[in-house]
Amino acid sequence: MAVTAVASAVGLAVDDRVLVGAPIWFKPFKFAVSFVAYCLSLAWMLSLLPRGRRVGWWAGTVVVLTGLVEMVIIIGQVIRGKRSHFNRETPFDEALFSAMGVTVGVLWAATLVIAVLLLRARIADRAAAWAMRSGVVLALAGAAVGFLMTRPAPGQRRGVSEVVGAHSVGVPDGGPSMPLTGWSTTGGDLRIPHFVGMHALQLLPLLVMLLAALAPRYARLADARVRLRLVLVAAGTYAAAFALVLWQALRGQPLVHPDGVTSAAAGIIVLAAAAGTYVSLRQPRTPVPDPPVAAVGALAPKDLVR
Repeated sequence: MAVTAVASAVGLAVDDRVLVGAPIWFKPFKFAVSFVAYCLSLAWMLSLLPRGRRVGWWAGTVVVLTGLVEMVIIIGQVIRGKRSHFNRETPFDEALFSAMGVTVGVLWAATLVIAVLLLRARIADRAAAWAMRSGVVLALAGAAVGFLMTRPAPGQRRGVSEVVGAHSVGVPDGGPSMPLTGWSTTGGDLRIPHFVGMHALQLLPLLVMLLAALAPRYARLADARVRLRLVLVAAGTYAAAFALVLWQALRGQPLVHPDGVTSAAAGIIVLAAAAGTYVSLRQPRTPVPDPPVAAVGALAPKDLVR
């Protein structure tokens, strides 16, 4: 996927074709970069399993193979100058999109297996454990948003329309969009909750690494219970933000133009996060020393697993 990302970046530079309002190589580039982050995160988490390693190995292998099949189809369609997603223009295009649907479903199921293994694992550092568990559950929720995109948009009919499904809600795909991300600025966009949910897999564990790195400087963060509380607050806040952007997208509302209700809900989430952080940072009466950790990211499996 790293090689594919580089190749796609070259395609962006030398191929000026545009498809559905975006440079034609932008989709494989985004997917390749996303798969790099996704697979590295899962590989690290699988290395921490005290048991079920063989099942985890097979689940990880399935993730790799299904991701590879999906990227082959996406790149093949780019070379042909065709849409990879929602394309039912010809029987061949429809077969390719159906194959992608199968691979995504299998990839999701394999990630679910990994999530179950992580939920059952006994990991000594509870903050790290809950960051990983929350991250993979939110990633599953974010990935599941992709299934909503396959529903027929207004004016589309299965078996009749050449395109069935859309990223945008309330407006056609390919309209005015935000720079870099390509998210719609005139309607809802299901790619936003899809992105937010899936990248909890990286952001929540990164928070644990940051807290562990700051622990030697700040006494309160040296307490394992404080870090656990902060991680739980962050996970809850992240879940609420994911639910909010999903609700906003389904209402056909662009991210950059929220209405009063959306803004009020966002304000409540921010206040709740601030209150939760304040309570979490209160010094416990009986400090609990941290396991001997320099940084969570530097831990070997034997350091995290009891």
